[in-house]
Amino acid sequence: MKASPRARHFAILLFALAVACCPDGLSAAWADDIPDISGEYHFLAPEDTLGILEEEGRLKGYVDVAQGEDESDTVLSYQITLGTRKGDHVEFKTGKIHERYYRFTGTVERGSGHGEADPDFLRLVGDLEIIKVDSATQQEQTESRRAVFKWKGKSERDNEQ
Repeated sequence: MKASPRARHFAILLFALAVACCPDGLSAAWADDIPDISGEYHFLAPEDTLGILEEEGRLKGYVDVAQGEDESDTVLSYQITLGTRKGDHVEFKTGKIHERYYRFTGTVERGSGHGEADPDFLRLVGDLEIIKVDSATQQEQTESRRAVFKWKGKSERDNEQ
């Protein structure tokens, strides 16, 4: 039995209303497909690491940033002081070291990897702010950039140990 034109129009209208009323509904349902984003990701340089532990929508962790050879510390470890995940939306802020800290706002996405052991299984895609604070005036200077932090695969994690 073929649907009448009126029934088809009604079905299209219902679908359009559902999408218009719940624009985040489709992305939220997709984000439920990623139950946990805990793991290690590449950060700005290949030797830098973003480590995340997700617990009930709260994010904890660190950003390890390798320093140049002329620096006194080989790696600076910025702790995540504020972090949340709601559906596919991810935000975090680090503590300050040497008058610098990081802020990230973006989304979690599936990458090209097929499983948790694969590189690029998940990606955090969004806007990263690198904030430098003038110690004398306390004025903040912000450098913003688009960032993609890709999941580190098992072989990459094993090689770092």
